[in-house]
Amino acid sequence: MQNSSELTSKEKLFCCYFVSSGNCKEAAACAGFRNAEQRGNALLARDDINAEIRRLFETKNKNYRMQARSGYERLAFGNVTDAVRLMFSQDPQLSDLSSYDLFNVAEIKKPKDGALEIKFFDRIKALEKLEAADNEENSVSNFCRVLIGSEDQGGADEVFFFFSETKNSA
Repeated sequence: MQNSSELTSKEKLFCCYFVSSGNCKEAAACAGFRNAEQRGNALLARDDINAEIRRLFETKNKNYRMQARSGYERLAFGNVTDAVRLMFSQDPQLSDLSSYDLFNVAEIKKPKDGALEIKFFDRIKALEKLEAADNEENSVSNFCRVLIGSEDQGGADEVFFFFSETKNSA
C-alpha cells in the first residue's frame, strides 16, 4: 500500500476530480485514465486513494465553512458606505460602480419617481447564522466524520462507493 505522497500525478488528479464530482468514472476519465469506469472502481478500492480522498474532502469542507463564515461576517459587520454613496449620486458611471463594495446589498430598485431604493441583507439574521454555526460546529464536524468514515465508524470505502453510486444512478 502506498501513502498519499507516493501517488502518481494521475492518481492525485483522480482524487481531486472525485472529491469534486463524486463520480469515479468521470474522475478517472478527467484524470486521463483509459477504461475509466473499471480504473475508477479499482482506484476506489485502494486504501491510499481513499486516504487522499478523505484528506481532500476534509480540506474542501473546511474551506466551505470558512467561506460561509466570512460571508456572514461581511453581511453582519460590513460597511454600507458605498451603497449610501450610490444612493446619493446623481448619475453614477459604470466605472464607479465596479469599484463599489455592494456585498451587503440585497436589492436595488428605481421606481417611477426616480428615487433609488436600496435594500440591505438582514444583519441580525447573519449574526444568528454565525451564532448557530458556532453552536453546531461540533455536531456538523461529527456528522462529516461519520460520512467520510472515521476510524471508529467503519472506514471510508463504503462511503465513497456510496457517493459514486449515488452520482451514477441519477
